[in-house]
Amino acid sequence: MGLRRGFGGNGGVGVENQAETGDGEESRGKGIMNNRVLGVILALALSGCASGEKSDPKMPPPPPQVKPAPAYVAQAIDPELRARAKQELLAETNESDPFLRCNAIEALSQVDAADAPGPVLKGLGDADSPVRFAAAMAAGQIKLVDAYKPLRDMADDPDPRVRAGVRFALHRLGDTRLSHDLERLAASTDPHVRGTVALVLGLLKEPTATKMLGTLLADRAPSVRIQAAEALWRLGDRRGLDDLVAYAISDYPDDQIIALQALAEPGDQRVIQHIRAELTSDYTEVCLAAARGVGMLGSDEGWSVAVPAAASKDARQRSMAAIAMGAIGRSDLQGYLKNLLSDPEPTVRISAAASILQLRAP
Repeated sequence: MGLRRGFGGNGGVGVENQAETGDGEESRGKGIMNNRVLGVILALALSGCASGEKSDPKMPPPPPQVKPAPAYVAQAIDPELRARAKQELLAETNESDPFLRCNAIEALSQVDAADAPGPVLKGLGDADSPVRFAAAMAAGQIKLVDAYKPLRDMADDPDPRVRAGVRFALHRLGDTRLSHDLERLAASTDPHVRGTVALVLGLLKEPTATKMLGTLLADRAPSVRIQAAEALWRLGDRRGLDDLVAYAISDYPDDQIIALQALAEPGDQRVIQHIRAELTSDYTEVCLAAARGVGMLGSDEGWSVAVPAAASKDARQRSMAAIAMGAIGRSDLQGYLKNLLSDPEPTVRISAAASILQLRAP
């Protein structure tokens, strides 16, 4: 799991880790622009519009270049393993490291909403602003009515990203009186704040946000641009798709990782070819992001990428492998995730726990 945008991403792939300025920014911008042109062509071809003709839906996709997943051997979901997974997430919400608390709160809101309210309400009063942000976003995602008063009390939080998260949650709970403040926050001089606003606008799925997101799509900071592209694609805006396809073939692996997940988020099967192509990337983390992406779209093609990475010496790769397994969702992945639930690294355990709770019963 892991906070994907606002304050940090699992394994350090949050957009705020990308360079905002520097000598390489101009060349990076040119590279993305060239990729965007190709991305538009690829995206048009994807929908059958490149030559004015519709694509043939009967034409089979090219075979994957990875080893096929083994035949599915359905297994009953182990109730004790699920209980351990829930206990792990709940325990991590009380850790001293705010990054772990953030990740655990977000994971609970996504895969165990029944147990999330307590940690979310506690997180709203956390001393660390990243945790308050995670809790506000989680409260909005699960529409936690009990969080309404604490959220109103946080409307003037000193951290602007927390204020954006609070407005997201209040909007989701039906109180839109402060939602217009997002426009002012989108004009912040801090790219992290602008990126957070783009995240919030995409998750709110309000069609009226496309104008503001169009402005953010041309932002000077690459982190803001890619977040705006994801948000626009969530809203079904073709500009977001074109840019995400370009980022998916970027020279920057972190851009690719973010773009591959963003492409898959809306569940549009037409993008699977773009994601599938990165299962054989030179970068293991990109392959794992692609494995997760195709899993989100209902394919188990990433099995042969995720399973070997579960034994990696790199904790980030083990964590991403666990996340990919959760997206694949096959119950016969329980054994691998059970091992990862005992990993010495807490970030890996959080990812494994969340993925165990995502496995589909046969």
